[in-house]
Amino acid sequence: MNDVLRHIASDNPRVMVVDGSKVARTLVARVLEKDLPGATVIACASGREAKQALHEGVVDLVTTALRLPDMDGTTLAHYVRDNAPQAYIPIVAVSGDVQERLQKREIDDAITDYFDKAAGYAALADFIRGYVAPVERAEGKVLYVEDSRVVALATRRMLERYGLEVHLSGSAEEAVEFLAAAQDRGEIGPDLVLTDVSLKGEMSGGDLLEWIRIDLKLGKGRLPVLVMTGDENPMNQAALLKAGANDLVEKPVEERLLMTKLLFQLRVAQRSRA
Repeated sequence: MNDVLRHIASDNPRVMVVDGSKVARTLVARVLEKDLPGATVIACASGREAKQALHEGVVDLVTTALRLPDMDGTTLAHYVRDNAPQAYIPIVAVSGDVQERLQKREIDDAITDYFDKAAGYAALADFIRGYVAPVERAEGKVLYVEDSRVVALATRRMLERYGLEVHLSGSAEEAVEFLAAAQDRGEIGPDLVLTDVSLKGEMSGGDLLEWIRIDLKLGKGRLPVLVMTGDENPMNQAALLKAGANDLVEKPVEERLLMTKLLFQLRVAQRSRA
């Protein structure tokens, strides 16, 4: 995900849905047409159909299954990157084995983002909306863990511009104290945790993640953890996902990509709690 996401929101977005399953294509199309009024859904049953449709008109976003009848979804993603008329099109991989593929590092930089089918098609529409019709305001509490004061203040201002309430912790140890105190009061505390991996102190962001999942026993749906990392080592990234990270954001962080991921996880958690 090293490409810069340059996306202009559209009142009438064109979304290409590529999936070998007619049922899946139909369900996605129905949900998108219902939840995104004005959207045009271009349904393609194969990579070949998607390639042809790509040359017939501008597309604002592509969703693709990772297993297509005639090619792998990542192969199609590379074709889109090389042949799309726009400078950049968000490409979302939609699959039931996303986590397995991520851990094996089989999803590369041609894919903008990924979505697990297990979350349901309604959640997929919500996810896509974050790209083609991004919100300007949101509600929620974010525990943000960052030891660089300059980076922390800049990112905090960015989150607050969207209306989010931000509690800043300068270390994983401070974050542990904050979360433990909330649990002692019978509360979960924040709606989401955003943490860097490399932190000053004895605990890393990965240690904080494991503490939340194991010691607090808070799963991904109850308290999402979004991890920012500049470590491109596939094994280290896979370890974070296995430890319970909801998603990863590579540094340097691009605002639209970070906020799309963060706001989506926030909405899923809030819906789950409700």
